[in-house]
Amino acid sequence: MQTRRLTRDAMLTSVALIIFVIEAQLPPLTSIPGIRMGLANIITVYAVFAVGAADAAVILAARILLGTIFAGSLSTLMYSAAGGCLCLLAMLALKRVLTERQMWAASVIGAAAHNAGQIAVAVAVTGTIGLLAYLPVLLASGMTAGLFTGLCAQALTKRIGGRR
Repeated sequence: MQTRRLTRDAMLTSVALIIFVIEAQLPPLTSIPGIRMGLANIITVYAVFAVGAADAAVILAARILLGTIFAGSLSTLMYSAAGGCLCLLAMLALKRVLTERQMWAASVIGAAAHNAGQIAVAVAVTGTIGLLAYLPVLLASGMTAGLFTGLCAQALTKRIGGRR
């Protein structure tokens, strides 16, 4: 069973990393910095509900670290790690009260937590509290993207099954 679990986690990490690297090569959706779809989060949301907290955390950490190596920078690592950790914690908390049919809601709230983590890092790095004014813009776009990725993760769960 341990080999099966390791193989599954490696496969999910690989898929998330491929999605992340491809998305990093695409032109931005808008001229507003920091706004992107975050399609690799489909795998994170799926993992939270289908494989459990520990495995989801490992998959997310590996994707963030490897994504930074392949397509990012040190600042990418800081923003992604802070956002990813808060997002994961929010979704894990919500998983206790939501069903797989409400996965999309966990993704929306997780996206908001991710944006809060990014803004917190930006304020800490720059020392500019005024960056908080940018939070509503990030929240609007992030929660919209979170809805999309959550619905995709929900469809994926329906298609290939949930917890095993």
